[in-house]
Amino acid sequence: MIKYRRCAAAIALLFAATAMASCSNDNTYVPPPPPKVSVALPIKQTITRHLEATGNTSAVNTATLLARVPGFIQEIDYQDGDMLKAGQRAFLIEPQPYQLALDQAKAGLASAQAASKASAAELKRQQELLSQKVTAQSSVDQAAAQADADAAKVQQAEVDVKQAELNLSYTEVKAPFDGIVTARQVSQGQYVGSGSPTALASIVQLDPIYASFTVGEQDVLRIREAMAKRGITDSDLRKVEVEIGLQTDEGFPHKGTLDYVAPEVTSTTGTLPVRAVFENKDGLLLPGYFVRVRVPLGQQPDMLLIPDRAIGANQSGRYVLVANKDDVVEERRVDIGQLVGELRVITDGITAQDRVITDGLMKAAPGQKVQPEITELEPVVTDGTTP
Repeated sequence: MIKYRRCAAAIALLFAATAMASCSNDNTYVPPPPPKVSVALPIKQTITRHLEATGNTSAVNTATLLARVPGFIQEIDYQDGDMLKAGQRAFLIEPQPYQLALDQAKAGLASAQAASKASAAELKRQQELLSQKVTAQSSVDQAAAQADADAAKVQQAEVDVKQAELNLSYTEVKAPFDGIVTARQVSQGQYVGSGSPTALASIVQLDPIYASFTVGEQDVLRIREAMAKRGITDSDLRKVEVEIGLQTDEGFPHKGTLDYVAPEVTSTTGTLPVRAVFENKDGLLLPGYFVRVRVPLGQQPDMLLIPDRAIGANQSGRYVLVANKDDVVEERRVDIGQLVGELRVITDGITAQDRVITDGLMKAAPGQKVQPEITELEPVVTDGTTP
């Protein structure tokens, strides 16, 4: 029995020693391997430099349709929101009173013309009698005065006819240009134009359409420099292409041309008001839209591009993380340019040989060693950009 207990104690001691040795081995610290990150060399390619701005669309023409003569609305010839052609009638104000006034003016003109004809004949007769020394000069003078007065009455009657014709034409309120008519502000049978012109509706021209934006003073100098290089003078400004995109658009699908440039920079803001014009046959652009604007400035060779997602920002500005020759992360301050597809132009801060960290940024920190995995960036080919 004693021998059995001694054997069991020995076995237990052996297991305890083994367990202690095993525990000692598990507590040995093994540092983790450096994190894996994806790196890429910047792409070098020729791109089209652009000036980018924000602006708003506005109608080329907009007008309020007014009742210029008083009367009752007899007809409304459109549905709210209809497209009207220039000269197409939108409202008819009761025309009968104005037709009667025109008829009356024409009758007055006929009467004045008859009186003028009679007085002219009388003047001629008196002149003949005077040549025969049968009448006095005073009679001729009196006949001449009457002829002049009757001729003046004819002129007044002609003016009255023209005024009556004009008033009659005002009973038809027509579209001054092609456009969309807004909801009417009056009802059929309503009396309008009493005392002052009554607003009946508005009409807005959608094709073409303007996009207005402002350009900073530095950008103005850049544009003028680019124009000089391309041989474009101030008189050729309307040839400068402008592109815009809506908030839901990808890129800048709407193409137009420069239409107006203010003659001076606004001193309070240091900006230059600019306007472009765009075809809008499909009506996709409406006045008041917020748009992104892009103006091509010319080709710029050997620009460095990296994925836009690789660029970070803090209080000191923009930066990228680079794996140096020892695979240690470095932070580089960069100046950025325009976006080309998903790549961003870097104007200063890196070279074509720098390995920029593009993925795994959350695992990389300046001064930390990493395991870089080289990836190759695909050149972006867009309008005016050459790989």
